[in-house]
Amino acid sequence: MLSPTAALAAIDAVRQHFAARFAAGLEPPAVAAELAKVLTLLAEVDFSRADEQHLRASGHPVVTRLRSAGVASGGAATEAVFRAFLPHLDALPWRFSYEPREDAPDIGERMAWAELVGPIAPFHSHKVCLGLTAIGPDLLYPTHRHPAVETYLVLSGTAAWTAAGVTRDQPPGTLILHPSNIVHAMRTTAAPLLAAYAWTGEVETLSEYVDA
Repeated sequence: MLSPTAALAAIDAVRQHFAARFAAGLEPPAVAAELAKVLTLLAEVDFSRADEQHLRASGHPVVTRLRSAGVASGGAATEAVFRAFLPHLDALPWRFSYEPREDAPDIGERMAWAELVGPIAPFHSHKVCLGLTAIGPDLLYPTHRHPAVETYLVLSGTAAWTAAGVTRDQPPGTLILHPSNIVHAMRTTAAPLLAAYAWTGEVETLSEYVDA
């Protein structure tokens, strides 16, 4: 089981990184505004007590795939966040909530996310989510959308990210903003993807696939 101390250390690492990026004043206005919102909402979360039910390790096979692929730090820009999560990959509460797909029958074993702040997370919030997404090597996370506004911080692995029909390779250290209900997808290569994420807005509505 993930200890509350480790969970808080990971959360704090993401918060400090977001705060530093915001303070630097170098992000596009929309990204800066969302970082400010995430930080404000996280400041309202009660971190004094964790729901231990949601700290239990899931034993998800995505961790084995990450280890076998040799997940590596993305460098100095994200080192503190990466190191806060890396020792605890096996202990994180991984889950996957999409419906099965005939064209990707094993996708639920090859990708997952572990939420530390949110409606069903160790630290409860109905306004903001914070966690880690893992996508194994050589995998397409199919086109999907959600009403929440999403911010990703790439920690490891350069994947092809598609949003609103535009595809770009996004290396570690990149901040990626997905506005509400934008259609997006990610495709990994030989290197798996690890990324911290935050959701704001309608955080209780799950993502849904969008037919190509």
